[in-house]
Amino acid sequence: MLRISKYQLFAMVVIFQLGTTIIFGFASSAGRDAWISSLLVTVLGSIVVGGYLLIFRLTGGLTLVEWPTALLGKWIGMPIAWLYPFVFIYDGARIVSDIRFLFPITILHGTPNWIIGISFLAVVAYALYSGFEVVARMLSIFFPLLVVFLLAETVLLGFSGRINLLNLLPVLGEGWNRVFQTIWPLGITQTFGETIEFAMFWGYLDSKDRAQLGRIMVGGCVLSGLCITLYILLGSACMGESIYKQMMYPVFALLKLPNIFDLLDNLDAVGVIYLVITAFGKLSLHLFAAVFCIRKLLGARKDWGIITFLCPLVFFYFHDDGD
Repeated sequence: MLRISKYQLFAMVVIFQLGTTIIFGFASSAGRDAWISSLLVTVLGSIVVGGYLLIFRLTGGLTLVEWPTALLGKWIGMPIAWLYPFVFIYDGARIVSDIRFLFPITILHGTPNWIIGISFLAVVAYALYSGFEVVARMLSIFFPLLVVFLLAETVLLGFSGRINLLNLLPVLGEGWNRVFQTIWPLGITQTFGETIEFAMFWGYLDSKDRAQLGRIMVGGCVLSGLCITLYILLGSACMGESIYKQMMYPVFALLKLPNIFDLLDNLDAVGVIYLVITAFGKLSLHLFAAVFCIRKLLGARKDWGIITFLCPLVFFYFHDDGD
């Protein structure tokens, strides 16, 4: 039977919630006050995740796909349950679309975006065939790398003299309105609301660690929220509000700023590592959630056939979305 440790679950939560949010920026329409939006969303998102955990415990440990039938009955709950895997597949396909549009304009200039999309999807498909525990171990290894890169980038920007805290003033100079507009609905649903997928994975946590499930999930939410907030603060402080709001990929722009004695600069490769790790992790978890949902609904014993069905479907989704 599948088993994951509490550290693996924590790492998966953080990487999943960072996802492509860390690349494309968050709440940029709030300008220099976007960090306030991020902190508020982190608090509200943690409450939402706590609600998911409460439902999980009240239903006796049932998985996400079993909640509708348990709460609403078979005739109403079953059609709702079937919506979950297709929503997860669609969300995963959008990540592939992000990858195939971002790579050609950053590092793989001139490479057809469909080749990038298929190549990335092939790697994820191989990970799916390798199994959930393998992906969990991979993400637990990638997690400290992300933290180290984030801290190193902050230090490099500080030594480069790029951080200007005056760019963050005045705080709430234009009121709360633009902050609130970024919180609901996109702010919560984009990052923390999607964590409902983990209700498909909680049952695989080691039984000795399940008493700490709440702390693991909420702790992961807080850490991912603080990481996003730090990136927003760095982007606003280094580039200024007007430039930050116009940037489609603020993290890549931010990585071009460090310059230590004209020797260490233009850290685009670090941005690529951010994107690959977080996009790979989030897409893999999206598709694993879909696989587990379909397997539960069909009563299937193996995942091979379901994975073989999912990969062409994801290709169809992202190809249609982009063209």
